[in-house]
Amino acid sequence: MRKSIFIFAAAVLASASSLAADLTPLENRWIRGVWPVVAFAKAEGLPLDVIVQPQPTPGSAPLATAFIDGRCKLVLSTRGNAEAEATLDRIDPELLGATLELMAAHELGHCRRYLDGTWQTLPAGFTAPQPGEGRAARSEAYRGMRAARLEEGYADLVGLAWTWQRHRSRYERLHAWLLVERTRDLMPGSHHDTLAWVRLAGDGRALSQASIFDAAAALWGSGVSAAD
Repeated sequence: MRKSIFIFAAAVLASASSLAADLTPLENRWIRGVWPVVAFAKAEGLPLDVIVQPQPTPGSAPLATAFIDGRCKLVLSTRGNAEAEATLDRIDPELLGATLELMAAHELGHCRRYLDGTWQTLPAGFTAPQPGEGRAARSEAYRGMRAARLEEGYADLVGLAWTWQRHRSRYERLHAWLLVERTRDLMPGSHHDTLAWVRLAGDGRALSQASIFDAAAALWGSGVSAAD
């Protein structure tokens, strides 16, 4: 992603209540929802900026992560993007804030991996399997997809660890929402096929550690073999 396609939502980082006047109501809904995670990142000293794309972004993920010049960018792509509204429509209104926090914490998991210099590396003690028969000609694409899938699995666990810490009474419902999302239009083996990890976290007690990142890392390795 290029910096030139982003605008910096300075008011967002200044205060959750002082949202930029030129943001749309939909953007404000997303920003208010993810704000607790942004505030957590700030308190933890993580270099995180919030970015709102000003141009239409049809087909883009409404919430994503970029990493530019040593800083993580939490990127909102909602303008002209039907999926931004559709995503909110699929969420029980009672769970909207907690669900957006889960999604933002997922992105923070990506940020943590980038900052640690471990992006697309396996947990200690694991080696990448060779592509099976029929995949040899696509081995590079296979390795790339598998690496992306592993990162998505870790990030889902960070999101669930956040949920266990911050919304424990609603954990079961939020976990069920994530299962539905990961099953929607599922392509087995694709980068968002993270069911192996999400199912491991069906009992939130598996994520009971002080750090959401440590909690995710402890469970992540258990799903690596199951995901192959």
